[in-house]
Amino acid sequence: MDQQRIQELRQTALRVREHIIRMSTDGGCFIGASLSCADILVYMYGEVLTGGPQRVADPERDYLFLSKGHDVPALYGTLAEFGYIGRTRLANHLKTHDAIYWHPNRRVPGVEFHSGSLGHLLAVGIGVALDIKMRGGSNRVYVVMGDGELNEGSVWEALLVAHARGLDNLVAVIDRNQFQANVRTEELSMLDPLEPKFEAFGWAAVRADGHDFRSLEIAFARTAPAGRPHVIIAETVRGKGLPSIEARADRWFVNFSHDEVAMLLEELHGTGKAALVSETLMVR
Repeated sequence: MDQQRIQELRQTALRVREHIIRMSTDGGCFIGASLSCADILVYMYGEVLTGGPQRVADPERDYLFLSKGHDVPALYGTLAEFGYIGRTRLANHLKTHDAIYWHPNRRVPGVEFHSGSLGHLLAVGIGVALDIKMRGGSNRVYVVMGDGELNEGSVWEALLVAHARGLDNLVAVIDRNQFQANVRTEELSMLDPLEPKFEAFGWAAVRADGHDFRSLEIAFARTAPAGRPHVIIAETVRGKGLPSIEARADRWFVNFSHDEVAMLLEELHGTGKAALVSETLMVR
């Protein structure tokens, strides 16, 4: 991947972050975790997944399941940037006449499965990956998960099944932003060291910088089928792109005013009132 392509991906990720910020008003959204996984989703749709807007029903496509469904603004924004839905449709977020809502909904083209309670979609991904294996297919299944989601027991049951079935067409991607809801993961229930835990369950584990496209490229290259499932632990920052809310426990779910959204967009681009944003939001 050359520097020009990296720059294109960065610009796409910037636009996805703009979409996320615009969805953080008039009802709000889970902004911090959406911003943390924006680069991951952009890289996957831009460089990893086979298929595209014209192949959403093609059984030979790669599948992406967003198990951390509350981060769906990042998925909506990515789907809009890659042509699955129109950008203008994002303005329907939380409107009763559309399915652009707080969690993935299959009425939105490109959304493979709905989600709600955390910890379920790895098992769904296993079912699809097993079906692909039984049909002799070569396509793959990717499940994007949150690190706090790893506290769900169903995740670890699914890990055992995936290894037992030799599902080397299955890749889990962990958005390791160090937060679960409004508390740090290591303060609530320690997750680290993650690699040896996954490896003990029979998975091949690799770490990556979830905001660096070269690092993601290297990590995904190491997930080539080799007899067992893979997991990429992508180190990220909650609220990435907005220093005023980065790594803040109180910026889990937000419902900003229109004026605050405008200020955050300026902060994202480093222009205008950006220097005042942190002080303004800190006193809310």
